[in-house]
Amino acid sequence: MMETTVRTKRPQFPKGTNELVFQQLRADVKDIVRTLEPERKWEIKFKAILFPFMYLAIWATAMVFGGNNPYIYYGCYFGLGLMLVIIFANIIHDAVHGTIFESKKWNDNYVHLFDLMGANSFIWRLRHIRFHHNYPNVNGWDTDIEQSDIFRVFPNGGYSKYHKYQHIYMPFLYPLFLFNWLVVRDFKDFFNKKKTVRKLIEIPTIEYVKLFFFKAFFFFYMIFFPKLVLGISWGQAIGGFVLMVFTASIFALSVLLPPHANTESEFPLPDEKNTLPENWFMHMLLTTNDVQEDNWFTRFFMGCFNYHVVHHLFPNVNHVYYPEITKKLEQYAATYNLPYRRMPLLTALKNHFILIRRNGTTDFNIWEETM
Repeated sequence: MMETTVRTKRPQFPKGTNELVFQQLRADVKDIVRTLEPERKWEIKFKAILFPFMYLAIWATAMVFGGNNPYIYYGCYFGLGLMLVIIFANIIHDAVHGTIFESKKWNDNYVHLFDLMGANSFIWRLRHIRFHHNYPNVNGWDTDIEQSDIFRVFPNGGYSKYHKYQHIYMPFLYPLFLFNWLVVRDFKDFFNKKKTVRKLIEIPTIEYVKLFFFKAFFFFYMIFFPKLVLGISWGQAIGGFVLMVFTASIFALSVLLPPHANTESEFPLPDEKNTLPENWFMHMLLTTNDVQEDNWFTRFFMGCFNYHVVHHLFPNVNHVYYPEITKKLEQYAATYNLPYRRMPLLTALKNHFILIRRNGTTDFNIWEETM
């Protein structure tokens, strides 16, 4: 079992006058899930089987037919990049929240699929559940969008002179997002004691072993195995991997950036008593927004990523119920004047670019720096 050692005082949420509203909303959400569960439950299990099978089938196709036809090989690796994101959005994300299977053990075991896809499930679970979901957009605590040395995402983050160029080099570095996650970020969280995760968590020795084992296995079956079996050149083997990384990075960022990191979202800071400005319910609404686009593709293949606000309000509910829950939230927002926001995907991405450009200078920094 993982032992937790608290070395940093966590921010606190004040009580709010709208807590009774949230309690009523939560009761309505339970009724919605109870009503829809008989007809939606199959979809959850179906995706849990279908998408990993598609990932394996695409990889196998590259291994069987890609050696004689580079178009097939590169096409399959492009497909693997898409499937990485689809599996993450639909299955890994819900499994880590315990919403695919009734058994906690089954959900926990299923999350290890993430390790087979190159990421580290142990450290990501901590980053996502313990920190991002508890403190979205709080500098130093939201480890999903943790302040980077290269990018100043938080308006109250540490500033370096080269940040004024970040909106220029952003388009060239963002396609390396997944590569950074695979070979840099996971290792930093394991070995850099200044990271938030390391300040609050003692990592068991077995997790270090799993980190290196699964990383090596991922690079083996993605690069070295096709080189050895198909007899392709190193250039083709590495080229296919690079194509997969670029595809997955761009596809993933279109999902991960819009809900939080844009000019419409707030980035609250705790006061001198370590208390955040708003209660938990309002904090989630002010730091999260939905994406307007909604169709069969976003619902079935993208895990309803466009309905992100209700995910933060009800993280233990599977994504297949989000559309109906969001309709209920919109009714509450109109009745109780709640700050629910939804915007087109292109608008959210544009606002992210504006945020990065603004944060490249201290002229827009209206908060004190905390790092």
